[in-house]
Amino acid sequence: MQGATSLIILLVVFGGIFYFLLIRPQRKKQQQHEDLVNNLKSGDQIITAGGIHGSVKEVMEDNLLMEVEDGTIMKIQQDSVVEMESEEKDLEEKGSTNAKEEDSS
Repeated sequence: MQGATSLIILLVVFGGIFYFLLIRPQRKKQQQHEDLVNNLKSGDQIITAGGIHGSVKEVMEDNLLMEVEDGTIMKIQQDSVVEMESEEKDLEEKGSTNAKEEDSS
């Protein structure tokens, strides 16, 4: 009886560890991606899963039109968008690089 109780407790502990280390972070990442895809609008700077950078020209139901270079338009699936480029992110990266350069001087 005592061995069965300790086995059940051990299984519950491992289940909790499994949930917090694998399942929960994956769900959170999936929700963030869904939010990103649902909030796309014309003019957003995006990066696709294939590493292609461009700007959104038109958002359709499951697809979107993306301008890669002047006049080059590509039709891609919305789910292939993995990241939005932002000027704020670029400025933060430049700011942290400048801070590192000042620290090393």
